[in-house]
Amino acid sequence: MPAIRIGTRGSQLAQWQANWVADQLRAVGTDVEIIHIATQGDVTQGPLDSIGGRGVFTTEIQAALLDNRIDVAVHSLKDLPTEVVEGLRLAAVPTRGADGDVLITSKASDVLSLPHEAIIGTGSMRRKAQLLHLRRDFQIRDIRGNLDTRLRKLDDGLYDAIILAEAGLRRLELIERIRHVIPKAQMLPAVGQGALGLEIRERDSATAALLAPLNHETSHYSVLAERSMLRNLRGGCLAPVGAWGRIDPEKQLLFLDGVVVSGDGHHKVTASACGPPDRAEDIGRQVADQLAIQGAERLIAFARATGS
Repeated sequence: MPAIRIGTRGSQLAQWQANWVADQLRAVGTDVEIIHIATQGDVTQGPLDSIGGRGVFTTEIQAALLDNRIDVAVHSLKDLPTEVVEGLRLAAVPTRGADGDVLITSKASDVLSLPHEAIIGTGSMRRKAQLLHLRRDFQIRDIRGNLDTRLRKLDDGLYDAIILAEAGLRRLELIERIRHVIPKAQMLPAVGQGALGLEIRERDSATAALLAPLNHETSHYSVLAERSMLRNLRGGCLAPVGAWGRIDPEKQLLFLDGVVVSGDGHHKVTASACGPPDRAEDIGRQVADQLAIQGAERLIAFARATGS
């Protein structure tokens, strides 16, 4: 067989993820070639919601799949829009990494003990909204760039603290920078956070068979519920929406918590549901319906219109 061509962004974290997938395939005798693809989110400056929002880190990679320039797209699943792209499908979700957010700072032991009017860097509306719900005095400032760039900006004194995904720091062996893992009660993660999504052409059965051993059923069901919730809310990757799906191994039940917070932190709605893992999409829909009844869609629409 010809080499399997893996498409990925060029960032350090994206390359780690693609190399991990490549190593799993090489371990079973598959030849692999990694192809780096620049996305709109990589080459454009400014807040993500101002440069197109959905798909800014995935559209060009998906186009390469459709054009047969690559065979597998390796995505950070939190960046992959929930809308189905005709001709493509999600073939596998490997074992999910750490799914939470972490505080990086030298000025406090946790979020609530940060100084008054602390300047916090994040490019995420979800994080901003949940931070402001915790404390209205926080000064939330946009921050872009790869992990090294963001950490350097913090070290240069541009921020009192920054919030990052725990999984990325662990994958790049930067765990010594983690000051505090933020509890889920204070901040629910992004849909799909900590998980990889391996996308292929819909009819590519040969590549699907190669990737099948990489799929982790528990992780796949968990993120399937989260993505179903987001899709039914019509939220998009950049909306102030958090979700946490997980399977209780003893009860063999999938639990899903969801949250939507207004961009200014004033209004917050939450919902939960559980059920058999193979009903993941239904569980996501149930949580979305509960959130919608409480006005979630209005909060999302307002955030899109105002940027807050």
